[in-house]
Amino acid sequence: MTQIFFYHGAVDKIAAICDLLAKAAAQNKPVLVYAPEPVLAAEIDRFLWVHPPTGFVPHCLSGSPLASQTPIVIAHSLEQPPQDERLMNLGREVPSNFSRFSSLIEVVGEDEEDRRAGRERARFYKDRGYEVKFISLGGAA
Repeated sequence: MTQIFFYHGAVDKIAAICDLLAKAAAQNKPVLVYAPEPVLAAEIDRFLWVHPPTGFVPHCLSGSPLASQTPIVIAHSLEQPPQDERLMNLGREVPSNFSRFSSLIEVVGEDEEDRRAGRERARFYKDRGYEVKFISLGGAA
Protein backbone atom coordinates (compact mmCIF):
# COMPACT_ATOMS: atom_id res chain seq x y z
CA MET A 1 0.00 0.00 0.00
CA THR A 2 1.23 3.49 -0.86
CA GLN A 3 2.82 5.40 2.02
CA ILE A 4 1.53 8.97 2.20
CA PHE A 5 3.47 11.85 3.71
CA PHE A 6 2.05 15.34 4.21
CA TYR A 7 4.60 18.07 4.81
CA HIS A 8 2.65 21.04 6.11
CA GLY A 9 3.22 24.60 7.26
CA ALA A 10 5.64 25.56 4.50
CA VAL A 11 6.22 29.31 4.80
CA ASP A 12 7.87 29.33 1.35
CA LYS A 13 6.33 26.36 -0.45
CA ILE A 14 8.69 26.42 -3.45
CA ALA A 15 11.77 26.50 -1.19
CA ALA A 16 10.34 23.66 0.95
CA ILE A 17 9.64 21.56 -2.14
CA CYS A 18 13.17 22.13 -3.44
CA ASP A 19 14.69 21.33 -0.02
CA LEU A 20 12.85 18.00 0.02
CA LEU A 21 13.92 17.26 -3.56
CA ALA A 22 17.55 18.14 -2.78
CA LYS A 23 17.51 15.72 0.17
CA ALA A 24 16.00 12.97 -1.98
CA ALA A 25 18.58 13.52 -4.73
CA ALA A 26 21.44 13.49 -2.19
CA GLN A 27 20.18 10.08 -0.99
CA ASN A 28 19.79 8.79 -4.57
CA LYS A 29 16.03 8.50 -4.14
CA PRO A 30 14.15 9.15 -7.37
CA VAL A 31 11.11 11.45 -7.21
CA LEU A 32 8.56 12.14 -9.91
CA VAL A 33 7.27 15.67 -9.34
CA TYR A 34 3.72 15.99 -10.62
CA ALA A 35 3.17 19.64 -11.50
CA PRO A 36 0.00 19.84 -13.62
CA GLU A 37 0.33 23.62 -13.95
CA PRO A 38 3.11 24.47 -16.46
CA VAL A 39 3.93 27.75 -14.65
CA LEU A 40 4.60 25.86 -11.40
CA ALA A 41 6.66 23.23 -13.22
CA ALA A 42 8.80 25.97 -14.76
CA GLU A 43 9.22 27.68 -11.39
CA ILE A 44 10.39 24.45 -9.74
CA ASP A 45 12.72 23.78 -12.69
CA ARG A 46 14.29 27.26 -12.38
CA PHE A 47 14.60 27.06 -8.60
CA LEU A 48 16.37 23.68 -8.70
CA TRP A 49 19.10 25.24 -10.88
CA VAL A 50 20.07 27.66 -8.08
CA HIS A 51 18.95 25.89 -4.93
CA PRO A 52 20.89 25.25 -2.83
CA PRO A 53 22.98 28.35 -3.63
CA THR A 54 26.21 26.34 -3.64
CA GLY A 55 24.90 23.39 -5.60
CA PHE A 56 22.63 21.94 -8.22
CA VAL A 57 19.87 19.37 -7.87
CA PRO A 58 19.98 17.03 -10.87
CA HIS A 59 16.58 17.16 -12.52
CA CYS A 60 14.83 17.36 -15.87
CA LEU A 61 11.40 17.61 -17.42
CA SER A 62 9.61 14.37 -18.23
CA GLY A 63 10.01 14.80 -22.00
CA SER A 64 13.80 14.81 -21.76
CA PRO A 65 15.74 11.83 -23.14
CA LEU A 66 17.56 11.82 -19.77
CA ALA A 67 14.37 11.32 -17.71
CA SER A 68 15.05 7.63 -17.10
CA GLN A 69 18.54 8.46 -15.78
CA THR A 70 17.69 11.52 -13.68
CA PRO A 71 16.64 11.28 -10.01
CA ILE A 72 14.21 14.22 -10.07
CA VAL A 73 11.77 14.38 -12.97
CA ILE A 74 9.12 17.11 -13.31
CA ALA A 75 5.98 16.02 -15.18
CA HIS A 76 2.74 17.70 -16.29
CA SER A 77 1.09 14.30 -16.69
CA LEU A 78 1.22 10.89 -15.03
CA GLU A 79 0.42 8.91 -18.17
CA GLN A 80 3.91 7.46 -18.70
CA PRO A 81 5.94 7.96 -15.52
CA PRO A 82 9.67 7.18 -15.76
CA GLN A 83 9.54 5.56 -12.30
CA ASP A 84 6.96 4.45 -9.75
CA GLU A 85 8.80 4.77 -6.45
CA ARG A 86 8.04 8.29 -5.18
CA LEU A 87 5.49 10.78 -6.39
CA MET A 88 5.40 14.39 -5.18
CA ASN A 89 2.00 15.89 -5.89
CA LEU A 90 2.01 19.63 -6.52
CA GLY A 91 -1.55 19.68 -7.82
CA ARG A 92 -4.61 20.68 -5.82
CA GLU A 93 -6.39 17.40 -6.65
CA VAL A 94 -5.59 13.80 -5.76
CA PRO A 95 -3.39 12.53 -8.62
CA SER A 96 -4.84 9.75 -10.72
CA ASN A 97 -3.22 6.36 -10.19
CA PHE A 98 -1.23 7.60 -7.17
CA SER A 99 -1.54 4.08 -5.73
CA ARG A 100 0.95 2.66 -8.25
CA PHE A 101 3.71 4.56 -6.41
CA SER A 102 5.43 3.25 -3.28
CA SER A 103 5.09 6.63 -1.62
CA LEU A 104 3.24 9.88 -2.19
CA ILE A 105 4.55 13.20 -0.91
CA GLU A 106 2.26 16.18 -0.47
CA VAL A 107 3.55 19.65 0.46
CA VAL A 108 1.08 22.14 1.90
CA GLY A 109 1.86 25.81 2.35
CA GLU A 110 0.37 28.33 4.74
CA ASP A 111 -2.01 29.83 2.17
CA GLU A 112 -5.61 29.14 3.27
CA GLU A 113 -6.68 27.77 -0.12
CA ASP A 114 -3.66 25.44 -0.19
CA ARG A 115 -4.42 24.28 3.37
CA ARG A 116 -8.08 23.62 2.49
CA ALA A 117 -7.12 21.59 -0.60
CA GLY A 118 -4.53 19.69 1.46
CA ARG A 119 -7.12 18.80 4.11
CA GLU A 120 -9.46 17.51 1.39
CA ARG A 121 -6.72 15.31 -0.09
CA ALA A 122 -5.74 13.99 3.35
CA ARG A 123 -9.40 13.14 4.05
CA PHE A 124 -9.63 11.36 0.67
CA TYR A 125 -6.62 9.15 1.46
CA LYS A 126 -7.76 8.40 5.03
CA ASP A 127 -11.30 7.54 3.86
CA ARG A 128 -9.76 4.92 1.59
CA GLY A 129 -7.75 3.31 4.36
CA TYR A 130 -4.33 4.86 3.73
CA GLU A 131 -2.19 5.79 6.70
CA VAL A 132 -1.23 9.45 6.38
CA LYS A 133 1.88 10.73 8.16
CA PHE A 134 2.02 14.44 8.89
CA ILE A 135 5.36 16.26 9.15
CA SER A 136 5.54 19.91 10.20
CA LEU A 137 7.84 22.21 8.29
CA GLY A 138 7.75 24.72 11.12
CA GLY A 139 4.99 27.07 9.99
CA ALA A 140 1.36 27.10 11.11
CA ALA A 141 -0.23 23.73 11.81
